[in-house]
Amino acid sequence: MNWDLFPTLVLIIATLWIVAIPLFLIKKTLPKTVAAASMGAGIAVLAFFIVDLWLKLDRPPMRTLGETRLWYSFFLSFIGFITYLRWKHAWVPVYTIALSLVFLAINYFRPETHEKELMPALQSVWFVPHVIVYMISYALLAVASLVAARDLLIIVFRRKPADSLRLADNFVYLGFAFLTMGLLFGALWAKEAWGHYWTFDPKETWALITWLMYLIYMHIRYNRPKQIRWGQWFLAFAFLILLICWFGVNYLAVAQNSVHTYSG
Repeated sequence: MNWDLFPTLVLIIATLWIVAIPLFLIKKTLPKTVAAASMGAGIAVLAFFIVDLWLKLDRPPMRTLGETRLWYSFFLSFIGFITYLRWKHAWVPVYTIALSLVFLAINYFRPETHEKELMPALQSVWFVPHVIVYMISYALLAVASLVAARDLLIIVFRRKPADSLRLADNFVYLGFAFLTMGLLFGALWAKEAWGHYWTFDPKETWALITWLMYLIYMHIRYNRPKQIRWGQWFLAFAFLILLICWFGVNYLAVAQNSVHTYSG
């Protein structure tokens, strides 16, 4: 298998996941069981492709934005799947499927060239853990934002109160822990590759801004837990900052000389 088969696999995954969405919304148990099986099958296909791509490239498929989108779609859908199995929140996998499909669609319509060789800076023991923990954190924080977005949609369109921030908080706490590990691993990697733990590179700066955003969210949620609407909007805004950090910063003029442009 190679990258040329990705469009076919995306159609298979999309079919499995799209079939699962309406089944998750049916209140009966059997349709939800079928939905979980269909979603799980799609996740397995995606995981198989990532592993096979790793073997074919003879390197971790984490070098380009397209490759990180594969991991992001996998972790996002997997978290939604586990959330349903553990807490039976059927609407969570529906939202995570939708967002995962968006990122797979970007790869489908904007294919990339995937070279086998890694530049010297990427040939580090910190490369894989740094990228993996960041993708996990981004996926967890995305789920938190999806929970908040669902609440806002209910408030706006159904005109009734909605508060799932306690669920969102759990994802934020776990996502923040992985985000912190990502920062630490990145600093250790930078010291090994360039001789400095921190250089205020544009990517590093936005990573710090993202980390501070979620730190502020947790601080205010702890001290002012009744400010529900504020928390919902803040999570949505924090996710926007996260997306800028992940790939939006690559399009900024100041990032042209960044040491992180290898991921573009």
